[in-house]
Amino acid sequence: MLLTACGELTDQAEQTFHHADEGIDAANISPDGTLAVVSNLSNGITVWDIANNKKRFIWNHQGEGNNLVVNIHIAFDNSYAVTSDREAFALWNLNNGEPEGFWRIDESNIRDIAVSNLGTGILVGRSNGKVMFFEPLTGRRLEFLGHTEKINSIDLSPNGFYALSGGNDYVAYLWDTRSGQVVYKFDHPSRVTKVALDDEGRYAFTADSKRDARIWDLSSGKEVSNLHYFERQKIFSTAVFSKDGQYLLTGSPARRLNLWDVQTGNEIEGWRVTPKTGSRPQTAVVLAVGFLPDHKIISESSSGLAEIWPIQSN
Repeated sequence: MLLTACGELTDQAEQTFHHADEGIDAANISPDGTLAVVSNLSNGITVWDIANNKKRFIWNHQGEGNNLVVNIHIAFDNSYAVTSDREAFALWNLNNGEPEGFWRIDESNIRDIAVSNLGTGILVGRSNGKVMFFEPLTGRRLEFLGHTEKINSIDLSPNGFYALSGGNDYVAYLWDTRSGQVVYKFDHPSRVTKVALDDEGRYAFTADSKRDARIWDLSSGKEVSNLHYFERQKIFSTAVFSKDGQYLLTGSPARRLNLWDVQTGNEIEGWRVTPKTGSRPQTAVVLAVGFLPDHKIISESSSGLAEIWPIQSN
């Protein structure tokens, strides 16, 4: 397969689904592309069956009133999801829709959250630089203290054994949640704003607030590629690896979706999601992305829309 960079951004989706009329504040798409969990201020948290565009469950994170959830993560095996606002996090069973735990953090704000298969481990990144790994069933709690400044982004391997965290201290760490020991340290020249793990355990993605967006080989800790783009600064709001490990799909706070070649760092294709109604300027934050069968991708953005896009490069 020969893939070449596409010069213009596509802004006409193949399919569009309305998931929230007032826009959404947080979202996540399951790794297999079958589920989306979205949250907005007035309507709470909604679990969507993507294939049938049907609501499966509606949740309230902290009871009645405004819903302030800003982080959502779905386990790799679609068994559980976690949601958090700045103060507390909750664990939800995706099979029956029932909540299975609610925990409040009183020491510092929650910045990001993730959950492992079967809901056995929850990772919580905080504004004080600490990352907590918590096992709901056993009550075991481990705090990773490697960072010296605010955490911006975290991710967790499907088995819960490895965590990736990035912060304002210009560093991303891959570390073992069983021991708290650092496996690799990934240095950046500025704040690390987004991290993502390949669910198959091959790669890590770490991006900073200026020019560096790097893919790392987790078998060696060495750099595979640094994404190539023309902008002086590019912020990533979400990122996922394809199941075959060939591609990285990213979203940005400025409507952009981009598909990258993992080995070269070259951009293959780009898209632009529908802007949020009434936004000035006309823009939208891409909150979640995912790969679908038949050479397609899906996005959830702050516009309240799920949009499906064909990959044209081949």
